[in-house]
Amino acid sequence: MKRERGFTLLEIIVVLAIGVAVYALLLSAPLGKASAADLKAAARTLASGLRQAQTTAMATRRDAVLTLDVESREFNTTIDPQWRKLPDNLELRLYGAQSEVASERKGSIRFYPDGSSTGGRITVASGERKYLVDVDWLTGRVSIND
Repeated sequence: MKRERGFTLLEIIVVLAIGVAVYALLLSAPLGKASAADLKAAARTLASGLRQAQTTAMATRRDAVLTLDVESREFNTTIDPQWRKLPDNLELRLYGAQSEVASERKGSIRFYPDGSSTGGRITVASGERKYLVDVDWLTGRVSIND
């Protein structure tokens, strides 16, 4: 009697189970990069904080500041001194006026009562993707560019 070559049902089930286990491990492992949605959400959160600082300065007729700690990925504003955390897998850079740089890791963007500001840019990046949160020094306008 000739025996047909092939796989048994048990062998196929074992191979599929191994494949599912490997797939589940790959999906659960952190990739080290932020998703596009996380990146955009972080840029919008920073832009919102900047706009809040500008509104506060104009409403109270006093300077208002957004302070950013690029190392710990946190920021706060004059009106809300509670530090707000951004995702850990982001790269942040702050470009602003030298007078607003507190240290290598901390800096600020200041808004004045007339709506103007010291100006600056916060770069929110992950890998090749990045968003630029720009603050115009003359008008204080906050914009997000990619």
